[in-house]
Amino acid sequence: MDNFYKNTILELEVAIAEIEIDADYSIQRIEAVIHLIVECLSDVKAYIQKRGFNNVNEEIRFFKYQKPAIVAKLIYYNAIYKIETKKPYGTETIRKYLNKELKKLKRFFDNNLDFYKYYRSNNSFLDESYFVRGKHDIKLWLDTYYFQSDQTFSTSHDYKVAKIIANDLIQVYIEDQLYNKFQKNKSKAPKKLKWTGSKVALIELIYALHYQNVFDNGNNDIREVAQYFESTFGIDLGNFYQTYLELRNRKMNRTKFLDALRETLLKKMNEQDEK
Repeated sequence: MDNFYKNTILELEVAIAEIEIDADYSIQRIEAVIHLIVECLSDVKAYIQKRGFNNVNEEIRFFKYQKPAIVAKLIYYNAIYKIETKKPYGTETIRKYLNKELKKLKRFFDNNLDFYKYYRSNNSFLDESYFVRGKHDIKLWLDTYYFQSDQTFSTSHDYKVAKIIANDLIQVYIEDQLYNKFQKNKSKAPKKLKWTGSKVALIELIYALHYQNVFDNGNNDIREVAQYFESTFGIDLGNFYQTYLELRNRKMNRTKFLDALRETLLKKMNEQDEK
């Protein structure tokens, strides 16, 4: 099953990439992509109905991860198709229209908050109820869609997982539209940013990025990287070699700033998930 799925999803993504080679969202291009995904789902359905699953774990994996990855693409492109074909005229009208579409995504999140938490926390204790066919429980707030679907190829929550994945993509698309149309051209020259953290924190960050080889695949000296940050943020880092030695000699919290970055980012992500 896994090999069939990997080959199928790879072929689909290559075909979609070929159609989107020009990187725009013309209506005809979206229609072609939707047609590809529908054909792919039809092939996968035929394969599943003929072969079945070896065990419950394989069935859960398919309906929790594999099928939703394909269906999410269909939901996403169908949503973009509707957004583009219904888009009104006029700058302010378009802004309101796109923001209204964002609110629809927020409503879905609010209405399915418990399942969002379950899925994004990678829980599994309800997987047999959510992702095994014929195991639906009306007490789990089932969508009407489920009762109208082909239950030989659906579980109570595989479509909801696909919606979660698709909605994240739709949100990115809409926010990108809003930025490109209403923010990007407001100021041609980017604002000069000022580093307001400590020099020690910046040096810690510079060394971490340098050792991760994220600049020119690591083909540069730490001095070059440091000078770039000094020029970008208008800051004099002084003897940053000495500061790095002091960081290495710390007995505790050697990566204090990086640890704080991680904790802050995770906290913000969790807060945004709950909005």
